[in-house]
Amino acid sequence: MQVFVTKNATDFCKNVTKNRLFSCVVRKKAVLSPSISPITKYYFMRKAKKDAVAVIKVAEQKDIVYDGEICGFPKVSSDMVFPYVIIFLCLRGSATALYDLRKIRVEKNTLAVIMPQHIVQPLECSEDFAYMRVTISPKIKEEVKQYILGHDYDLFHKTPTCPLTEIQAMRVRALADLINAIAQHDTNDLMMRKQLLLSQIATAYEFIHYYRREEDKRLVEVKLADVYNRFAELVIEHYKENRNVNYYAALMNYDPQYFSKLFRQASGGIAPLQWIQQYVVTRAKLLMDANPQKTIKETAYELGFPTTANFCRYFKRATGIYPQAYKQHHEG
Repeated sequence: MQVFVTKNATDFCKNVTKNRLFSCVVRKKAVLSPSISPITKYYFMRKAKKDAVAVIKVAEQKDIVYDGEICGFPKVSSDMVFPYVIIFLCLRGSATALYDLRKIRVEKNTLAVIMPQHIVQPLECSEDFAYMRVTISPKIKEEVKQYILGHDYDLFHKTPTCPLTEIQAMRVRALADLINAIAQHDTNDLMMRKQLLLSQIATAYEFIHYYRREEDKRLVEVKLADVYNRFAELVIEHYKENRNVNYYAALMNYDPQYFSKLFRQASGGIAPLQWIQQYVVTRAKLLMDANPQKTIKETAYELGFPTTANFCRYFKRATGIYPQAYKQHHEG
């Protein structure tokens, strides 16, 4: 990231426009109250042709920034990538945006948790659109991730939003107000400030996780369905060449043991090897039933087995009988 020092933000915006910079930071000397650092950071996220730059202002000393009500979108026509966690609650109205190129819509009481480095592009909003925002600085982001969001952290990456009821939204706002009250202090007058902040963020997360449970359950179910469907497609395509679970796990970029665990969850307890065997045996039975004159050797060859003996052992392991016995039973 390139750093420029200027006397004011206006001069810096001219510099951004002139040099067509994608992402940069300006530090501006400011005359502020003694309780606030004299250094302020401006994160400029991409030049817009006329409105210059989308900007989020964060005091350098702060690890939490709370905005109780923001009206409308920033005047930006391009993507934004934030280095921090943003907890967002729609207070009224509605809006649409692109989140990693996927369109999302928020309405009153929609909660969103925007994780770092994701691409967000505001599209449009209603005239009455307003939202509450809590910004968690990179200074404590890793601690939040490690100690609070660890076990379900990735779910926020996949889908950032979930609808809340009126009571749930009121509770989230109350927690945000409490987090803000703690954040206003420094360690000189509140010795346990950081620990209190982390504990309240942990409390907020537990509420958010609870409110998201239906959406998170749907995400897990979708993932499992994708695993099952992809595996089935690959087996149907390659069963004649390979009937080994490790082969299919590798094609899907999974560790074999982890893949087997996922597949059992998706299939209701059926192991992937068992599924392959059932599919291959079903194909074998269909071939033998469709043409009783077909020999076992011909069936084995058509299914991709190197020898008749190899096919017979495979069939016996899966069904408990040899293919010849199956043929005789069904012909009789």
